[in-house]
Amino acid sequence: MNNDIFPCLWFDTESKEAAEFYCQVFDGKITADTPVVMNIDLFGQKVMLLNGGPHFTKNPSVSFMVICKTEDEVQQYWDKLIEGGIALMALDSYSWSKKYGWVQDKYGVTWQLFLGDKPESQRIVPTLMFIHQNNGKAKEAMEWYTQTFPNSGIGNILRYGDGSEGHPIPEPAENVQHAQFTIDGYSFFCMDNSYDHPFDFNEGISIVVMTDSQEKTDRLWNTLTSEGGRESMCGWLKDRYGLSWQIVPKRLIQLMNDSDQEKSQKVVQAMMKMQKIVIKDLEEAYNS
Repeated sequence: MNNDIFPCLWFDTESKEAAEFYCQVFDGKITADTPVVMNIDLFGQKVMLLNGGPHFTKNPSVSFMVICKTEDEVQQYWDKLIEGGIALMALDSYSWSKKYGWVQDKYGVTWQLFLGDKPESQRIVPTLMFIHQNNGKAKEAMEWYTQTFPNSGIGNILRYGDGSEGHPIPEPAENVQHAQFTIDGYSFFCMDNSYDHPFDFNEGISIVVMTDSQEKTDRLWNTLTSEGGRESMCGWLKDRYGLSWQIVPKRLIQLMNDSDQEKSQKVVQAMMKMQKIVIKDLEEAYNS
């Protein structure tokens, strides 16, 4: 599993409190603790929590499927996540899982708890919901993402026309009900949905990609911002579907974590003025 790709959850000021909560729910551990960024390890997977202020609100357009091994495990996570939260789909038996529930926790993060029939190496899988102008584009998006990243591929695709029990909104038969794909060894699920939800992709949940070189940074940045994508600041961008990404050279983290605080602060100040991160300019700031 690739821990150079991981989700980032945007918080106002409560990332530390949330990090402690998720570690308690999923028996995880905190691996980085700063006033701005918390990193946690859940099932060997990295999740980043960011204190960014009250600008963005997390929503179910990106949820997290948790592959559980037993019914008791599903129940245990549900009981903790539902405290102060909201059930989006009741914990019950469904055609696709003997025990499943979809819950929005008290911090606004949504979790799909799923009793799997086989062990998965990646226990938490970001799940992308293609709605509004993106509805019907899940398969197109999978093809584009897997062409953009190395070591990628598309797995099983279940379309609504293949059979759907009890879905409240009529869906085009060719739309994706559930599909799996991997980018550089990191798994995602996705779906199309025709319901007029009051939310869509935003910066509340982004996908971080750590890069080894400027060449890889440039290639991903240029591809993901193409044909309707948009550049933002500090390595952030939105792709053509509105999904937010952070393309972060590993060299930036090394320089920011330097023991010489004056030099590391110069790096941070240089980074804050950038859209795409340019390693050469960071090193110049460090050595200035």
